[in-house]
Amino acid sequence: MYVPGVDSVRMVTQWPAEHVAVAVVNADGTVLGGHGPQDRPFKLASVTKLLTAYAVLIAVEEGAVEWDDPAGPPDSTIRHLIAHASGLAFDSDMVQARPGERRIYSNTGFSVLADAVSKAAGMTFADYLTEAVFTPLGMRDSRLDGSAGAGAVSTCADLVRFAAELQAPRLIDPATLAEATGRAAFPGLDGVLPGFGRQRPNDWGLGFELRDGKDPHWTGRTSSPRTFGHFGQSGTFLWVDPAAGCACVALTDKPFGEWAAAAWPTFTDAVLAELRS
Repeated sequence: MYVPGVDSVRMVTQWPAEHVAVAVVNADGTVLGGHGPQDRPFKLASVTKLLTAYAVLIAVEEGAVEWDDPAGPPDSTIRHLIAHASGLAFDSDMVQARPGERRIYSNTGFSVLADAVSKAAGMTFADYLTEAVFTPLGMRDSRLDGSAGAGAVSTCADLVRFAAELQAPRLIDPATLAEATGRAAFPGLDGVLPGFGRQRPNDWGLGFELRDGKDPHWTGRTSSPRTFGHFGQSGTFLWVDPAAGCACVALTDKPFGEWAAAAWPTFTDAVLAELRS
């Protein structure tokens, strides 16, 4: 399916994937352009972290957990875990640094984070995510099948709803979203952005990766420093560029690799150029 509007979305037909679905959406949920099977389920991989982070923001606002609650390694808190600053290794329980000293991208950290919310809420994290995020946003085809860091399945149509929420929040106070996406948590920490090497600094908000001045990066060279979002190893991404007044969702069944590192920034720049013109 092709949604008329932003013609540059047709560039995805050149991507080396069997199935690709993309959409560009503004704050009121209007799809400015799209291409591909909007209702086809895709594995999100680490784009799952954006959904998990949003559920945690809701849990904080509800009072189920607080940012300074201890969680994870000694001296680590909910805030450390969601910002990849707890010191936990990428995919194990090994502690590689003291909390707040390094930005270590950690799937384990997100699992520990989800466990803390689950315990406080008295339900599985998958159920909490469904009740807090999926159901109120009408994301009927989304579910958490695995870990809170990489186990969600969703559709482009559902993530369009989520992308609109990230531009004009209804489920949380806009100030909460601004804190999570507008400035770095534990600023100045260096670290590795998976697939793009060491970044100095590797800025992260409260669950959302911040574009800032990172180079190389999976968004475009013309993406504003205020851009936030994340990408997944399953060949997926979601970015929001407040300066451009839009967000973009891309889901594929082609694992992340050199093709994505080359194609995604070019695609993003083309979309932004068309919108600005």
